[in-house]
Amino acid sequence: MSHPFSSLSPDLVMSAVESLDIWPEGEPFALNSYENRVLMFRDDNGKNWIVKFYRPDRWSDRAIQEEHDFLQELADQQVPVVAPWRDKAGVSLHYFKAFRFTLFPHCPGQAPELDNPSHLFAMGQLLGRLHQVSAKKVFQHRPRLEMASGILDAQQRVLASNWMSRHQRRAYDRVIDKVHQQLVKHNVPTSSMIRCHGDCHLGNVLGRDEQFTLVDFDDCTMAPAMQDIWMLLPTDDPQGWRSHLNEITEGYEETCPFPTEQMALIEPLRGYRLIRHSAWLVSRWDDPAFPRAFPWLADSGYWDQHIRQLEQQCLQLKDPRWLA
Repeated sequence: MSHPFSSLSPDLVMSAVESLDIWPEGEPFALNSYENRVLMFRDDNGKNWIVKFYRPDRWSDRAIQEEHDFLQELADQQVPVVAPWRDKAGVSLHYFKAFRFTLFPHCPGQAPELDNPSHLFAMGQLLGRLHQVSAKKVFQHRPRLEMASGILDAQQRVLASNWMSRHQRRAYDRVIDKVHQQLVKHNVPTSSMIRCHGDCHLGNVLGRDEQFTLVDFDDCTMAPAMQDIWMLLPTDDPQGWRSHLNEITEGYEETCPFPTEQMALIEPLRGYRLIRHSAWLVSRWDDPAFPRAFPWLADSGYWDQHIRQLEQQCLQLKDPRWLA
């Protein structure tokens, strides 16, 4: 059977946009996005737009709407984010044939430079402002980050995919079990979770001259505040880690207290992401975009490297010196 996105032709994209009385000038340009399909186009008034088609059967309508409403809440509080466009009836989630889609104003810019102290300070300011607003309410329809159960789910999906040899499967099973034993020590209470961006890597931050905007809240979730901070830290470099963190903390504390009590979550969150990423790849392999973008997943060498990486991460989880 063909993948649902296989029918998302340029003509269908343009027809979907035109159904909202917005008229593209020329064909849309596909951007690097795999979970969903994201394209840029210019309308007949010269304005640039981003149109996002959601992966079918991933999020419920309520979960998507909650993302949109969160973005609007942040924008209303002057937090630099890109809220979705709404029609005259205030609707932000639209439907065309088999697809759900949303329009966003285009946000130009570049990612921050993590070796630039002023950029780190600005990122701290941005995340502090985000969390000050996000802590005021909770998500009702979005997921909650649960590391222990999330690891076991990822393990099952990877093993069910039959990508690894028998030897690799045994090694993978052993290292996942070791990581899981460490992660259960870091169970995050519900009271410590707030609404987070959820995927705050450099590709989701755009700006210039120390003015940055957070984009792509597709993975927004209930999580500890550290989930939006740790990806800005070079955790394999203790000296660099400290200098980065000092700048981020100063910026963050202009708005709200830095979550110092969550420092012990940095390495567990990193391990969680490593394991979930490989499971995500194998789970999406039926999407033709994935074999084209990640051909090395079919190479046995990738799984050897992944297992070694997890072994190293397990050592980090057991060694408290990275917090010293």
